[in-house]
Amino acid sequence: MKIGSFSKLLIIALSSFILSGQVFADKIKVAGIYTQPLQQKWDARLHLALQAAADRGEIDYVNSEKVSNTDYVRVLREYSESGVDLIVGEAFGISAEARKVADDYPNIAYLMGDPGSGYGGEHGSNFSVFDNYIHEPCYLMGIIAGGMTETNKIGMVGGYAIGEVNRLFHAFMAGARSVNPDVEFKVSFIGSWYDPPKAKEAAFAQIEAGVDILYAERAGVVDAAREKGILAFGNVNDMNKEENGTDVVVTSALWHMENAIDHAIARVKAGTYAAEDYKEWTMMQKGGASLAPYYEFESRIDSDVKTKVAAMSRKILGGGLVVGINDDEPKSTY
Repeated sequence: MKIGSFSKLLIIALSSFILSGQVFADKIKVAGIYTQPLQQKWDARLHLALQAAADRGEIDYVNSEKVSNTDYVRVLREYSESGVDLIVGEAFGISAEARKVADDYPNIAYLMGDPGSGYGGEHGSNFSVFDNYIHEPCYLMGIIAGGMTETNKIGMVGGYAIGEVNRLFHAFMAGARSVNPDVEFKVSFIGSWYDPPKAKEAAFAQIEAGVDILYAERAGVVDAAREKGILAFGNVNDMNKEENGTDVVVTSALWHMENAIDHAIARVKAGTYAAEDYKEWTMMQKGGASLAPYYEFESRIDSDVKTKVAAMSRKILGGGLVVGINDDEPKSTY
C-alpha cells in the first residue's frame, strides 16, 4: 500500500513530536478533597486553581468538601479507585495513612498539603507535598503595620499554632520590628480553622488589651476591626475585597496555587510526575505569593514605608533577601 505525501509528512511530524519528549494528552481527571467548607479560604485557594484549569478545558474536576480526618482515607481510596489521574488535598493529621494509600496506587499522582513540606516530606514516586509558605508577603505587611501603629501594640489571631501559621506570624513580627523596634504583640489561637464568631471574640479581647492593628489570619477578625474602628491586615485571600474589608484591611498576604497546580497537571499529562516538595511554588519567586494592592490606603501609607516595601519586594524576587522561616509557636510579648 502506497502512502501519500501528506500521510508521510504527518508520520514524520508525529515521530518528531514523540521523540522530542512531547506527547498528546487529553484532559486528565482530577479530584480535590477538602476537610473544610469551600468558603474556608485555605481550601478555597486549591479549589479556585483547579476550577481555573477545568474552565480552560485542561481537566475534568470533581471534589468533596467537609471531609473529616476520620473519613479522609476512605474518600481518598474511593477517588483512587475511581480512575482519577491526580488527587489534590491535605494530609495534615493523616500523613502516614495518606502515604500508604499512595503506595497502593502507584499510577495515581497525589499532591497533598502536608506538614512534611520543607522537611523532605515527599514520598515514594507519586506523593508530592506542599504547605503555605506566604511568609514573604507577611514580612512586607509587617513593615507597613510597624509604621502605621500608634500604640505600638499589634494583635494577631490565628487558627492553630502549627508551622504553616507560626511562620507567617513570625515573619510579620520580624517585618514590623525592622522599622519599629518598640512594637509589641498579642497572639491568640482559636483552635479552629473556620469559626468566625470565635475569631471575632478573640480579636475583641486583643483590642481591649490595647492593640490598634490586627493581623487577621482567620475569618471574623476583620469584622471586629470594623466594629472597633481599627485597621487590619489580611491573610491568604484578598480580605479587603472578599471579606468586607473596605477601609479596614490595608493589604493582604495572598496565596496563589495556580502555578503549582498547573505544574502538577503538566507533569501528569507528560507522564513525568514524580514525588516533589512544592514549597517553592507557594513563594514569591514562582508566583505563589504576593502582596495585595493597597486600594483606598494607597495615600494613607507613608511614602517612605511604601518605598521600603517595594525595595524589599524586589530583593525577595531577585534572591537578595531571604525571609527567615520560624515554625515555633509565637508568644505574646506583653
